[in-house]
Amino acid sequence: MIEIESTNLYPSLTFDEDKLRAFFKCIFSLHDHKSKGVLSVVFLNEEEHSKIHGDFLQDYRPTDVITFPSDPENEMVGEICVSVDRAISEAESRDLPTAKELGLYLIHGWLHLVGFDDQNEADRKIMRREEANAMSFVDKDELWPNFLLAPPSIQG
Repeated sequence: MIEIESTNLYPSLTFDEDKLRAFFKCIFSLHDHKSKGVLSVVFLNEEEHSKIHGDFLQDYRPTDVITFPSDPENEMVGEICVSVDRAISEAESRDLPTAKELGLYLIHGWLHLVGFDDQNEADRKIMRREEANAMSFVDKDELWPNFLLAPPSIQG
């Protein structure tokens, strides 16, 4: 069994941990992943996310998702780091709910952890197909996490 451990470092973002677990349970069912342990999910602002991107991948440009593969010694399945700022921006530009964009980033991160890549056009096509497949399963079962952002006027 995979345990979800979330760290929310984005003060205006809230979500229900149980719904996040149900979302991942659905995603896990799509790919036979035999690992047991902890999947760490971290929600960050763009500045912190870019710093991690630079520190670990030597590229300080903003990105949407960064994944770190499993560490069997620490019983880690892997880690998915998500840029909430990037999700907000992309969702606005594509006229989508931010919650779905964040969910897409989590799906994308999980697909990287189970072996999918997007470094060339052929791999990107496969990745997009797998993302769409996962999103349709989540839609069908209405398992999108209930990500909510506080309005700017009440963010602290």
